[in-house]
Amino acid sequence: MSVPRFYVAMPLAVGVVTLPEDAAHHAARVLRLLEGDTIVLFNGEGGEYHGCITHINKREVTVQLERFEETDRESPLAITLVQAITSGERMDYAIQKAVELGVSRLVPVTTERTTIKLKAERANKRLEHWQKVVRSACEQCGRNRLPQVAPLTELSDYLSAHDGDTIWMLQPLNARPIRQQPKPAAGLTVVIGPEGGFSEAELRLAQRHNCSAISLGPRILRMETAGPAVLAVLQSLWGDWQ
Repeated sequence: MSVPRFYVAMPLAVGVVTLPEDAAHHAARVLRLLEGDTIVLFNGEGGEYHGCITHINKREVTVQLERFEETDRESPLAITLVQAITSGERMDYAIQKAVELGVSRLVPVTTERTTIKLKAERANKRLEHWQKVVRSACEQCGRNRLPQVAPLTELSDYLSAHDGDTIWMLQPLNARPIRQQPKPAAGLTVVIGPEGGFSEAELRLAQRHNCSAISLGPRILRMETAGPAVLAVLQSLWGDWQ
């Protein structure tokens, strides 16, 4: 059975620590851990601390951290995933799987065919929610560094601000297979469109910014499938699966 892992937004060092309220609730009320159980803590700055629970009740959990390990599970390929947003669980799934597959940065965007519209307050709340999804995914998959989730922006604004970057846009038709693309020198950006695909204006804008059209084959993938599929291929070709 795997050792439970908890992200905590606080400085860590060998010694006694008290878990923050949310982590304590998860340990005591959700996982129902007991005194003497082994756990792992990380704060997103790299490495992880191993320890055991010395006191636990419904409101407080105290842990004796016994050792630090400089464990690094990051991919050698720095990938930014620019993902057209959608509502509810489909977006959560896409983010969760992207984290598990080693993405370095996530950029949620709106496009001309995006069906969900988020104003400032709602966009901030969704950003907080997506950050929680990232933290939970890191706890599950063993990553000790949190991928950044950028504020929501428009696709056109993102492309204009990153002219000259290596950007690949997934398109099902008339695009070059990923395996025929040259190996990225360092990192790259992959853009996944909305359910209705990119508009003609967005495709023309992408061409002006020298974005490369890539394909995973003749079938059209759902939005929440496309991102994880691309990341899996990239990790297999040039990342930590080769």
